Amino acid sequence: MNDTPAASPPSPDKAPAAEPVSARLRRSGLIGAMFLMATSAIGPGFITQTTTFTAALGAAFAFAIVVSILVDIAVQLNVWRVIGVSGMRAQDLANAALPGSGYVLAALVFLGGMVFNIGNIGGTALGLDALAGLDTRIGAALSAAVAIGIFLSRRAGVAMDRIVVVLGVLMIGMTLYVAVVSGPPLGEALRQSVLPDQVDFLAITTLIGGTVGGYITYAGAHRLVDAGVTGPERVRDITRGSVTGILVTAVMRIVLFLAVLGVVAAGVNLAGSANPAADAFGAAAGEVGLRVFGVILWAASITSVIGASYTSVSFISTFSPRLGAARNWLVIGFIAVCAVVYLLIGQAPADLLVLAGALNGLILPVGLGLLLWIAARRRGDLLGGYRYPRWLIAVGVLSWLLTVYLGWNSLSGMAALWQ
Repeated sequence: MNDTPAASPPSPDKAPAAEPVSARLRRSGLIGAMFLMATSAIGPGFITQTTTFTAALGAAFAFAIVVSILVDIAVQLNVWRVIGVSGMRAQDLANAALPGSGYVLAALVFLGGMVFNIGNIGGTALGLDALAGLDTRIGAALSAAVAIGIFLSRRAGVAMDRIVVVLGVLMIGMTLYVAVVSGPPLGEALRQSVLPDQVDFLAITTLIGGTVGGYITYAGAHRLVDAGVTGPERVRDITRGSVTGILVTAVMRIVLFLAVLGVVAAGVNLAGSANPAADAFGAAAGEVGLRVFGVILWAASITSVIGASYTSVSFISTFSPRLGAARNWLVIGFIAVCAVVYLLIGQAPADLLVLAGALNGLILPVGLGLLLWIAARRRGDLLGGYRYPRWLIAVGVLSWLLTVYLGWNSLSGMAALWQ
């Protein structure tokens, strides 16, 4: 995303070599990429998943969180490094390595991102309803307008980077407050993070899919390309950014887990609740807790709207110069279409959400497999002569095998739906 002033919404494509990116803008872009990836992962589904599994598993859920974090780091280390070193977005890399595969990957990301973005807009509406009792349709329209305003900015890249950082810190800070108030059993949670009473593989695979699945896999890496943090000489920055982004997500997951664990340990039954996260925050901090939950849900949802829209469009904008020149307008249109669909039907269609979940389950193994294949072949023409570490490929392959399992589960779920 071009961060220089322009008379109209700028093209987010990478700046030409003749206009090198300043160190300050590179640093801002790297931080923005970390938080874009993290806040894209922290959406309405993230909050619901974490709350539901904590209520069901209690302190034993800590082990699932630890395992999922390790796998997430392995995935993002590879995705960020291949894309960052090459300076090419995932679909262009895929097409260069295996002609036509990039178009398939782009279609999966774009369609899955659009359906989930309807759900993200619904999350902003529910957040404002919990915060201020605002009608959900009004809340959705206002939130969509906020997201569109960011991409109408003369310096859209800088605006996006700043808003996701601020809202990311706000979410973590407010959730930490509720975690302190709820008084979770920290010692028990720490013990079960290593020696759990039970291991729930469904929880682990669900967390991985929700944190690095679908468009989320590429959100930060594509922002790196736009920010100019690319090339073999930037490997250290790329590595630090990928790990830090996952750790930001992990911190939010952990503090949310502790907040809910404190409530569950106090004897509050969240099973069967229509909105377990809201009930947990209310039980921990009363009316204030419910308002805090509204802020957190809105922040989580609006940053996911930004991340889903930006990343989904980044997968089609490189297919022609005209699309690249109009990229910000495409993002704006993407948000507007998702908002209109939500306003017309009041929610994301359940069947389509299941279909989008299946698509996201396919995106991770397909995209990661292609990137690992490029790394394993050590394509000097695509990676600028960079010799990819064998240990990182090995770690990536192990993670890829798990993503294949996730993808199979997604396909099975879709098949069951349509039977």
